[in-house]
Amino acid sequence: MNQENVSATRTIAAPAEAVFAVLADPTTHPTIDGTGWVQEPVDRARLGEVGQIFRMDMYHPDAQNGDYQVANEIQVIDPPRTIGWRTGYDPEGDGHLEFGGWSWRYDLVPLGPSTTAVTLTYDWSAVPQSVRDYLHFPPFGPDHLANSLRHLAELARETAA
Repeated sequence: MNQENVSATRTIAAPAEAVFAVLADPTTHPTIDGTGWVQEPVDRARLGEVGQIFRMDMYHPDAQNGDYQVANEIQVIDPPRTIGWRTGYDPEGDGHLEFGGWSWRYDLVPLGPSTTAVTLTYDWSAVPQSVRDYLHFPPFGPDHLANSLRHLAELARETAA
């Protein structure tokens, strides 16, 4: 791990198209995450284009009242190879989104017709110092990305079956 991002890679016994289909479905994200922080999607439309916003209901015990909502904006999407988004929120509830400077990205490399290497990267290089002063990065333990990829592998194998 360096100062600005962390990543993990896993080989998944499923075609890249099946893995990508799971990632492009916001209803699978709570299971992929596995921490209990990602509760459920507000926007259930499949992810399909750069600029698309999908909101998720979240929970974290350190958040005010525990419950909050994030708005994720697709930054890159190239089926079935890459999908990534940055995370933001609507502080005033007026539809104007602010982004904190961190992003999630999945890179898929087919290793054969039914095997895919997936790299998950969490990047906080664009987080301003004012945010770093009160939030610790990364906000999760060292096993989180590997666990998320394990959950993704289970879902992708079910999808491919």
